[in-house]
Amino acid sequence: MSDITLRQNVLDELEFEPSLDAANIGVAVEDGVVTLTGHVGSYAEKVAAEHVVQRVRGVRAVAQEIEVRYAADKKTADDQIAKRALDIIAWDTTVPEDKVMVKVENGWITLTGEVAWQFQRTAAEHAVRRLTGVVGVTNLMTVRPHVDAAGVKHRIEDALKRNAELEAGAIRVNVVGGKVTLEGNVRAWHERAVAERAAWAAPGVNAVEDHLTVV
Repeated sequence: MSDITLRQNVLDELEFEPSLDAANIGVAVEDGVVTLTGHVGSYAEKVAAEHVVQRVRGVRAVAQEIEVRYAADKKTADDQIAKRALDIIAWDTTVPEDKVMVKVENGWITLTGEVAWQFQRTAAEHAVRRLTGVVGVTNLMTVRPHVDAAGVKHRIEDALKRNAELEAGAIRVNVVGGKVTLEGNVRAWHERAVAERAAWAAPGVNAVEDHLTVV
């Protein structure tokens, strides 16, 4: 697929996505690497744009350079954002609220703390993304390992085999402590995310290195 064709496919997919306004998003493509520029009205839209591009066939990598621009009357003070972030985390039953610390600086949220599962770490980040005034989120929360490496490897390999979107035989899984390394080949960019989710879903995983190649 040519870069010109891929660029048009990305633009079409961005326009098709109902959760964002793509009018001010620019797209450049070189050798399958997509660069997003321009601006959107919320951090949630910025994240959505990246996810949209990743699911387009032929995309090999994404460079995210979109800015979040709020209108002057929609800007929210950092202390208000922090309070709303703590409230929304408390409402999410999947996240142990006493394990999450929130810091806000110029609209940028930093999450710290320790949880037992990766899905809890991810849920905390997802919970605060859509808050008004947020321009970015850094998730520094850690996952505490509590199972052996052999058990983690076995669970991940079984999960990959069960997933209809993946050719599990082309993916190799290595586990050292709570760190998982994925190697091998996948057929599309979004399959990397599928494999990563399978790795993160195993209990005790606190880091995933994705060395998968799109072929």
